[in-house]
Amino acid sequence: MIRLCLKLCLLLLALPAYAALPMASNVPGGVALIPLGAVIENAQPPQAWLEEQPILVTADKGKWFAVVGLPLDMKTGLYTLRAESNAESTTIAFKVKPKKYPEQHITLKDKGKVELSDEDAKRAVAEIALIKQLKLHWQPSPDTDPSFILPAKGRLSGKFGSRRVFNGQPRAPHAGIDVAVRKGSKVVASAHAKVLAVGDYFFNGKTIFLDHGNGLITMYCHLDRIDVSEQESVRKGQQIALSGKSGRATGPHLHWSVILNGAMVDPQLFLPRSQR
Repeated sequence: MIRLCLKLCLLLLALPAYAALPMASNVPGGVALIPLGAVIENAQPPQAWLEEQPILVTADKGKWFAVVGLPLDMKTGLYTLRAESNAESTTIAFKVKPKKYPEQHITLKDKGKVELSDEDAKRAVAEIALIKQLKLHWQPSPDTDPSFILPAKGRLSGKFGSRRVFNGQPRAPHAGIDVAVRKGSKVVASAHAKVLAVGDYFFNGKTIFLDHGNGLITMYCHLDRIDVSEQESVRKGQQIALSGKSGRATGPHLHWSVILNGAMVDPQLFLPRSQR
């Protein structure tokens, strides 16, 4: 019996240790979980791609899964994931279902944040291009943790995917969630990561991008103070900033986004059920 227990313990130690998977939601702005087979001791993990974009692959309960971010503007229908395992290539079909998000009307006193001057428009366009590149960042990692904690203590005040209308003018959907907190509230890392970038942007205000590895990135916006530097390693729950209302904001709050294989996805899918 002792020998059997020892063998089981050694087997468990040999298997990769990964955190819980996000909740599956095959809709635009959601996450598709696609099984890729059983975890085999000492075997290399499988790899996966959606078109040319690499996809996060992680293990849960002895099985490999491709964790696919689905963009908010993704059309519904059938898609194909390409996977490679043990030098063999295969394709796996999955379906994206429709979802209708609510509409949110917002009034901003600062009309310059809605009707931009030529100078502000030029700045915003350049920043949007930079952020697009950051969203596509890919750094392989053996220990990506997709089991997040809420980065601030407060009420969820802004829902993901809402079609926003600023001062009567339609704008891009809300690609994150808002946490209602006072200015100067503690903001922590949702999981261990390396600081990918920090900046002060026209729309997002003072912002931190954390790279969790394998295309999983979190973004923290409208900050009052940034407490970390680029390339710094941070642990889950470590303070990284203080909340504020910088950028385009009606008041103090934290805007938190999750980016997966370049797609902005619903952060609540990565939280424990009690925090959704």
